[in-house]
Parts: sequence; C-alpha cells; structure tokens
Amino acid sequence: MVGPFMIFSMIIYILLCFLGIMANGFIVVILGREWVRCHRRSSCDMILISLGASRFCLQWVGMIHNFYYFLHHPHYSTEPARQYFGIYWDFLNSATFWFGTWLSVLFCVKIANFTHPIFLWLKWRVQGLVPWFLLGSLLISFIVTMLFFVGNNALYQEFLKGTFSGNITLYSFTRKLEIYYFLPLKLITLSVPCSIFVVSTVLLIISLRRHSWRMQQSAHTTQDTSTQAHTRALKSLISFLVLYALSFLSMITDVAVFSGFEGNWYWPWQILIYLCTSVHPFILILSNSQLGGELRKLLLLPKTFWNDKGTSSPT
Repeated sequence: MVGPFMIFSMIIYILLCFLGIMANGFIVVILGREWVRCHRRSSCDMILISLGASRFCLQWVGMIHNFYYFLHHPHYSTEPARQYFGIYWDFLNSATFWFGTWLSVLFCVKIANFTHPIFLWLKWRVQGLVPWFLLGSLLISFIVTMLFFVGNNALYQEFLKGTFSGNITLYSFTRKLEIYYFLPLKLITLSVPCSIFVVSTVLLIISLRRHSWRMQQSAHTTQDTSTQAHTRALKSLISFLVLYALSFLSMITDVAVFSGFEGNWYWPWQILIYLCTSVHPFILILSNSQLGGELRKLLLLPKTFWNDKGTSSPT
C-alpha cells in the first residue's frame, strides 16, 4: 500500500530530478550554443558540456528505471529489463563520475599555485589533454558497463535455465552476486575517480585557503573583491566535495545493503543517490559568470515581456 510518506517522497524525487534535468540541459544548451557559434571552446566548457549531457541523460534513465522497478519489483531481477536499464545507467553513471573528476582536476591545475614539476607540466599541457581525458572516460565507462553486463546477464541466464526452486533461492543467488561481484567491481571502478577527485579538490582548497590567508594579512586587501571571490570558490568546492562524497557512498551502500531500502524508504534513498546530479548543476551555474548571466536573463524574461506589453498597450 502506498502511504502519504511514500507519495511525498516520490513527489520530492520527481521535482528534484526535473530541476536537475532543466539545470543540466541549460548548461549544455548555453555552452553548446557558444561552441557552435565560436567553433572553439575552453577546456572547462568542454568538461561542463560533457558533464551536463551525461547527467541530463542519467537522470532521465534513472527516473524511468526507478518507476519501472517500483511497479515491477517482484519480478524485476528475472526480467531482461534489468540488463537493458543497466547498460545505459552503468555507462552514464561511470562517465558522470569521471567527468566530475576531470572538472576538479582542471580547476586544481589552473587555479592552485604549486611549483612541483609535474604540476607545472600539467598546467602547460592541460588544454590539449582534456579531450583525451574525456575520450578515455568514455572508453573506461564502456569497459565498466560490459563488466556489469556480465553479472546482470549471468543472473538472467541462470533464471532462464530454471535452476531456482523458489524466491528464497533466487534471492540468495542474487545476494551472492551483489556481494561477491557487483560490490567489489563498483568499489574498484568508482574508487579510482573518487580518489583523484578528492586529492585534486583538497589540494585546490589548501591552495585557495593559503592565498586567502595571505591576502587577509594585508591591511589594504581585507575587504578586497578578490578575497571574496576566493571565499566563494572555497564554499563552492567544499559543497561539491560533500555532494560528490555523498554520491559515491550512496552508490556503494546501494549495492552493499541490496534491497535493504525498500518500501517507504525506497524513494528517500533515491533522492540521496541523485542529490549531487540535481543540486551541483545549480552551483556550477551560479559560480560561472556566463551561465549565471544567461540564467538572470531567462528569469527576467517574464518581467520584460509584461513591461513591454504594458508600454505598447493603448492609454
């Protein structure tokens, strides 16, 4: 039976996903339009477009999958739909994690002030390396998807052979597959980009914190706009770090507890899983001058329309 709490959680999940879809779509449209117009974009914009596109598709696939799973839960593991949804979701999820990682690496390389030779080499080469990073992310995501497909296909093939005598046996086999195959695989494939992300973000936070501290020691720059900009950047980085970490932990926990979040807690858990992909695009928009300016223009369109209508109306 669907209770009030579940309905409320479902509505919040839908609103969160649609907000994320609109925000990610906005990033792709605005930066993509400029890319087509200028025929050349910065490395940051390339990553933002890739990240926005992967998140946009991921949230659509996730929404369709979650409602299908919710409506067909008793027989979901025995249907080919698990494989079909898994192919798209695993690929997009892996690509999203890697694109977010490269965004953090790019910010660290471009903004942080370190004198290590490797860091200086990356600073000079990063513009040409970004396209290769993105292509490499797609290749890694494809390999990861195939590995997850092997596990999903093994479960489906065993069911077709009729080797299960009942739901308990089916659950037991699926549980073992989750614990001994999917969980280690997800730990390995997500820990690598997550580790790179954490290291680059922490290094950037340390660098920005040092720079802000040095500026605040000067009597003339206590209230300098540059100091305020660095403070905003620190807040943005910390929020991204928290959201990224929550996303990573939720993915791992989702496999580790397998069907532990069912019933009334299914939709709140989905809210947590998709929190980063829905909230972080707004942080990116507000911290980017071009995207923020376009958003303000979009929000002011209704006011401009009514003002123009009032001006043109006869007195």
